Amino acid sequence: MAVDVLVLNTAVVDLRRPDFEFTDKLVGKGGLAKCRFEDMPKFPQTQIRQWIDGGFATAGGPGNMAPLIARTGLKVAVGVNLGKGNYDGLDAQGRYFHDMMTANGIDMSATCIHPRLCTGTTFIHNTSGGDRGGIAYFPNANNDFDFAVFRRAVERLQPRIVYYMYSGLSDRGDANGGRDLADFIRWCQSQGVVTIADSHTLTGDPHKLIAEGQPVQEYRLLEPLLPELDLFFTSSDEAKLIENTLSRTPARTDLDERAYNTRFLEFLAKRFWRDDGRTKLFGVTVSDGAYMKYIGPEGQTGGPVKVTSRFMAGEVVDLVGAGDSFRAGLITFIANNLDGFRKGVIDFERAVQAGNLFASLYIKAPLGDRYGNIKPYTRMLEVLRAKEGFATFEALRKALDQDDME
Repeated sequence: MAVDVLVLNTAVVDLRRPDFEFTDKLVGKGGLAKCRFEDMPKFPQTQIRQWIDGGFATAGGPGNMAPLIARTGLKVAVGVNLGKGNYDGLDAQGRYFHDMMTANGIDMSATCIHPRLCTGTTFIHNTSGGDRGGIAYFPNANNDFDFAVFRRAVERLQPRIVYYMYSGLSDRGDANGGRDLADFIRWCQSQGVVTIADSHTLTGDPHKLIAEGQPVQEYRLLEPLLPELDLFFTSSDEAKLIENTLSRTPARTDLDERAYNTRFLEFLAKRFWRDDGRTKLFGVTVSDGAYMKYIGPEGQTGGPVKVTSRFMAGEVVDLVGAGDSFRAGLITFIANNLDGFRKGVIDFERAVQAGNLFASLYIKAPLGDRYGNIKPYTRMLEVLRAKEGFATFEALRKALDQDDME
């Protein structure tokens, strides 16, 4: 049965606890890094299951965004590697991830059970006060992502959009300098699929790297990938790291936000867009919205322009997954207007505003109910069509909950 969106790779369970001080030793205090399997703490599965049952776990990667898309009414499938274990055939993390997805109506038929490696796991040191604790990511089964296996999933599920998460986090997925992923994306497009991928390199202290103008080796994986993608959005910090790596000159840290992001998107378009008759939409997310630039199949262009979020009122609960949830909103709007996107006549600014809406609803949701604010697409669209912003988060929630909105 055909699905609207297929999300691939990086199944991960995020475990957050105040007693995970060991992460600060693994990655440095406040740092984040991709770690080796052999360095993963040997917590027994019963202990991990207790933490999951105690509310210390959230589903990361596709878990940050696939349920959001599914709750709007679209058909969503997830293709991932999960670890083998004693919880109905999966390890504790894999069972939790699988059950969270199926509980939200997601097709998990493209799951591969890895016989040796456990499910991807991130240990996050929750700290009190303003200091950020360490974040240690162990890719585990994600490291063995096999494109041949998931080509068959694409052929069987016939998705209209394929979203690969993430470049930079899987040894096998990133093989051959990223060319394997670029080849896979190109093949997906030959099947009539609209494609999106993003990058995540777990660089530690991005601000230090930006200030030093240092390249980050993992961003070189984007060199073969970016020319193939239809959709690409990155964060403002990652944009600078990408430019430091792929440009001949370091990112301009002396420019203000608008000047820098305009310059960066022009750099991407000049360097990586080619005349292939496909619509492309690239952008940079910032704290209060996103910058975007697009080109249509006839060469019609727009941007760079900032789309300021109308939905930022309210207190942020947790910023983890903000970019993923933004892309969930973007993809939801495009999937519902796919013909217009292909022809380059979609309302691009509203598509980006949909990303802003989903991100706002996600980062302000309690950790125990990260998906609860997302409503069916018709209701979300009514809120997007509202001419005014929302002064409070309560006003936004009320607008989403009411039956009719003038």
